[in-house]
Amino acid sequence: MIVGVPREIKPDENRVALVPSGVEALVRAGHRVLVETEAGAGSGFPDEAYERVGGEIADGPGAVWGTAEMVVKVKEPVGPEYGRLRDGQVVFTYFHFAADRELTEAVLGSGCVAIAYETVQLPSGELPLLTPMSEVAGRMAVQEGAKYLEKVSGGRGILLGGVPGVLPAEVVILGGGVVGTNAAKIAAGFGAHVTVLDVDLDRLRYLSDVMPANVDLLYSNRHHILDQLERVDLLVGAVLLPGAKAPELVRREDLARMREGSVVVDVAVDQGGCVETIHPTTHADPTYVVDGVVHYGVSNMPGAVPRTSTLALTNATFPYSLTLAARGWRAACRDDTSLARGLNVVEGRCSYAAVAEVFDLPYTPLEEVL
Repeated sequence: MIVGVPREIKPDENRVALVPSGVEALVRAGHRVLVETEAGAGSGFPDEAYERVGGEIADGPGAVWGTAEMVVKVKEPVGPEYGRLRDGQVVFTYFHFAADRELTEAVLGSGCVAIAYETVQLPSGELPLLTPMSEVAGRMAVQEGAKYLEKVSGGRGILLGGVPGVLPAEVVILGGGVVGTNAAKIAAGFGAHVTVLDVDLDRLRYLSDVMPANVDLLYSNRHHILDQLERVDLLVGAVLLPGAKAPELVRREDLARMREGSVVVDVAVDQGGCVETIHPTTHADPTYVVDGVVHYGVSNMPGAVPRTSTLALTNATFPYSLTLAARGWRAACRDDTSLARGLNVVEGRCSYAAVAEVFDLPYTPLEEVL
């Protein structure tokens, strides 16, 4: 198979979908790998590193998209890439369709096979290709939140951990999954007082066993969320419904309960966000203020730490990429139900129920597309 690795063009996105060791393994398995010029540079992998292991450096995106039978990426295709998608071509990347109608319609119209990292799901319910980036984003949420709580960044002027004689900051995390757990670990390590809200009692019981004493667990409902907003300094949105739009837990009018200069970091922004007033921002212009509350909505947070993020992501995605290249998408998905759950759009048909529902599209079950 011809595998293509384009350079990411989303603003401030420096990750790459294959590292040289992955290219070497694909070449040894008999595949041809086209890597766009400087695709890996932002993560510290120069063109020469790919050439040394048998990768072919392609001058420009046209050579990659126009030749590759399977394109592996990090982020969803953006406007200039829509026209490069081809009938029957496999595109393996994060898509987050439920938050973007334009993207969904472009991919449907292209006839390509879209396999989304974020909906590959093990029988246990784990999302193995989302987990590493959720770990990074959860940890970064507190790191960025701490920065924007500083007065010079527009915040209240609060130090997360406080000092002796001064209370620490109040950090509230909506969701106790991978993002929320990692955010809680970092915030607790800073010395903040942390409250994690979730609707899964078993998850709350687990977290009560592993979290330090400065982390409290609270069942999530409307009353408890509103109560927490009145005392919060840093609010982290960490709610995920696999493949679906995030539930809106904090409404515009709720911001009136929050103190001026408090900060919202909504990691769920790439799925629409769980705070009504959040919208995607960039690393170059990451924040804006609504009703006195600082909003951080960067939708590719791990792109700021590309070396760590690329290595963590490719550790998880590469085995699936190798299988897809060896077997083809149809046989690979027939044999692996976890990978099959990644099929969101197949040759003009929407094969993921949550995406079809949010945009009122015809839904084609996996059994039919396979």
